[in-house]
Amino acid sequence: MTEIGKNIVAAGTNNTNEEHYRRYAVAAALEVIAAYVAGTGNGGLLESEMNNLSKYADQIQAALKG
Repeated sequence: MTEIGKNIVAAGTNNTNEEHYRRYAVAAALEVIAAYVAGTGNGGLLESEMNNLSKYADQIQAALKG
């Protein structure tokens, strides 16, 4: 996990497991976005991909729940 991912996971409090899991899902989604944007060489994609961050995190959480 990158430093950004570690910082996201460490942010906030662990009031509930769901909040803790959400931070991991957001960190994972950020990793995917970073890899995708870097792989395309098109920095202009970053804004549109960041607009999808919550959607990606939702999809990751749903996948983990099976």
